Amino acid sequence: MKTSTKYSPEVRERGVRMVREHQGDHASQWAAIESIAGKLGCTAETLRRWVRQGERDSGQGEGLSTSERERIKALEQEVRELRQANEILRKASAYFAQAELDRRFKP
Repeated sequence: MKTSTKYSPEVRERGVRMVREHQGDHASQWAAIESIAGKLGCTAETLRRWVRQGERDSGQGEGLSTSERERIKALEQEVRELRQANEILRKASAYFAQAELDRRFKP
């Protein structure tokens, strides 16, 4: 079963910084990640993902930065809200148009 542990932003930043600082002390970046992950109490894969996201945020890696991801998420939420509002307005318009057609005209 998968368990999720939240790490504070400070722990994430510290882990990424430690990997960058101690990468030269190890044979590869992965070796540095494995060594530091044990000290931080997280898995090597978790720390690797943090390092990759840090690289994207600093412009060194390909992909979306954290701020770009947040902006896209906010825009997607806005699109959902606007679609819901449009659906409500469409249904209200259809309701009132039908009511107008059903109304009897007095001569």
